[in-house]
Amino acid sequence: METLNLLVVDDEPGMCSAIRRALATYEIPAVNEDPAVAFAIDETDSAEAALEKIAARRVDILLLDYKLPQMSGMELLQRIADSQTEMTTVMMTAYASIETAVTATRRGAYDFLAKPFTPDELKSTVYRASRVRLLQRRAHRLMQEKRRFRLELLTIVSHELKRPLAAVETYLNIIRDHSAGDDPAVYQDMIERCRVRTGEMRKLIMDLLDSARIESGQYKRCLEPVDLLPLLEGSIAAARSEAEANGVEFVLSAPERLEIQADRNEMQIIFNNLVSNAVKYNRRGGTVTIRLASQGTSITLCVADTGIGIGQEDQANIFKEFSRIKNEKTQDIPGSGLGLSIVKRIVDLYGGTIHLQSRPDEGTTFTVTLPWGP
Repeated sequence: METLNLLVVDDEPGMCSAIRRALATYEIPAVNEDPAVAFAIDETDSAEAALEKIAARRVDILLLDYKLPQMSGMELLQRIADSQTEMTTVMMTAYASIETAVTATRRGAYDFLAKPFTPDELKSTVYRASRVRLLQRRAHRLMQEKRRFRLELLTIVSHELKRPLAAVETYLNIIRDHSAGDDPAVYQDMIERCRVRTGEMRKLIMDLLDSARIESGQYKRCLEPVDLLPLLEGSIAAARSEAEANGVEFVLSAPERLEIQADRNEMQIIFNNLVSNAVKYNRRGGTVTIRLASQGTSITLCVADTGIGIGQEDQANIFKEFSRIKNEKTQDIPGSGLGLSIVKRIVDLYGGTIHLQSRPDEGTTFTVTLPWGP
């Protein structure tokens, strides 16, 4: 139950008490995402007193009489508009005209209630005003969430970019000053390390772009018959250099041709992330076993490693954005924490599923199931 603060501004005591009686037990039931609503009612007989009440606490709905002593309701409406106070205002008047309506609307009034009105007319107007106010609150919360997420995103991205940039800068300074001696092999190693670090940064940037494109739904998908085996072999080839450096072997089981209706780039993103993760988080001398097969009306991809595994407490968050396993075994492994969240989103686009099975120090298996058609 959500409570909306309603302020009645009218110099007729009978009108204020009639409104209070009509709304005293009035509640709006929950609808879709909107909660049920009850009202906390306050009243005053002048615009000057209303300004003090508005300044003292939040007012959600203002029932404002057009004709008031000293400062008029229209002047109060202008003062509220100038202060950019968030509330939904309903003008009450026995002197309604097109000119009055236009002026009040320009100054921020949401609705009119012509005097005299019945309790049902009052409740109907308050109902509409309440829905508007709840939408405004929701929009405000979404804006706050957007700002919070943007700050978190910038913090994470700056942190993830700062480390490889610092390393590259250090190596470049050493190369520039020749401070590591005269052995060309030493500098060649530094150049290779710079290349690896810039690759990390490029991967982070591409992950961010992929995530943004999928989230926005504004990128153009090209759904066509796609043979998955060449894409999977391409992902294995891209990860082979790192695998060989750590003695990791690939075992591939797949038919000579397996075609589904899909977006080629999306399939490549799934394969690249799962295969590269299986290599990165594997143990030295380990194995990556990849099985691609058809099963009824769907295809199944299993990527299993013999690596460090994922603890039960981390498995629940593994598909969330920027979620990374942080312990002494992973602290030197680069990554943005975006790859698996992107894979999950793509799989969801196809109405498919992705599951993982893992035990610490024994390895992890990711299983993706996709229908033949999108």
